[in-house]
Amino acid sequence: MARVVVDVMLKPEILDPQGQAVQRALPRLGFAGIADVRQGKRFELELEGPVDDAALARIREAAETFLANTVIEDFTVRVEEDGK
Repeated sequence: MARVVVDVMLKPEILDPQGQAVQRALPRLGFAGIADVRQGKRFELELEGPVDDAALARIREAAETFLANTVIEDFTVRVEEDGK
């Protein structure tokens, strides 16, 4: 089976309060030097068949219509190689 990963992130111009909360907490926990944190979502899809152009097009359509709110979020689709 092949794995396709869809990463969803808030667009850069959209405020990320969860990311800001994490960024403020990190120095208090001993993790200094981190200037910014943005939080997102990762979806791992296991495909039954080959990862061809048609399969990737279906996954992009699913990401655009269901996995991401494209008004405020961007997404990327990539094939994950074995062992990574």
